[in-house]
Amino acid sequence: MLTVDYDRLDLRPGMTVLDLGCGEGRHAFEAYRRGADVVAVDWGVPEVSTTKRWLGAIAEAGEAGRAGDGRAARYEVVRGDLLHLPFPDASVDRVMASEVLEHIPDDATAMAEIFRVLKPGGRAVVTVPRYGPERICWALSDEYHANEGGHIRIYRGDELRARLTAAGLVSGATHHAHALHAPYWWLKCAVGVDRDSALVRAYHRLLVWDLTTRPWVTRVAERVLDPLIGKSFVVYADKPAEPATPAVRTWSAAAGRPDRERSAAAG
Repeated sequence: MLTVDYDRLDLRPGMTVLDLGCGEGRHAFEAYRRGADVVAVDWGVPEVSTTKRWLGAIAEAGEAGRAGDGRAARYEVVRGDLLHLPFPDASVDRVMASEVLEHIPDDATAMAEIFRVLKPGGRAVVTVPRYGPERICWALSDEYHANEGGHIRIYRGDELRARLTAAGLVSGATHHAHALHAPYWWLKCAVGVDRDSALVRAYHRLLVWDLTTRPWVTRVAERVLDPLIGKSFVVYADKPAEPATPAVRTWSAAAGRPDRERSAAAG
């Protein structure tokens, strides 16, 4: 179940992409299959272990994509803190942070770290629970979010874009995803997140059927419903490219015209 649109992320073979808060690796797997060099990062030991195991299985099965120069894509899985990423400044082409910022008290520092590690002209994608569906979940159930490692905030779309802007990123395209998942979580919250329910089990079977068979009826339904009740809000944001070095013109006094151009950086 992918939340990120890789075409809008403009992810191309050979690029280096960070998957921050990778969980069990769903977005890292797809990026790897597309030929990107993937670095998946999570603080959880089980998550790191699972992601590493599955990326290795993809490589062994020959399903890894090819980078632009024809070599096989590479991967690495790191246990790391999103507030202190163990990567140099301006070192990666793309960053994915899916369903993670709502867990982090100091989200401003996390966004600043995304800006820092991106190359100039690089692009990030951030996904968070959408305000409306998430607010319903909070109203129905405290145990849905009020637990260790749970959701500590609900973002409005304009608020998230403003925070990304404050970090230096330029917000671009947005969309919503996973409309069929919103009612599932409303049902779970209504009956009790940890309680068994025949209705919840039936709805879960529907979601599994959708995930495994991708029938046209659910695909159409989700496209229609995403703008209304999509569970996730997705925003793409760019790090501004470094300004071009201005050219300095020298003039031929005799001809009265430009003699040559040279870079100001050339001295």
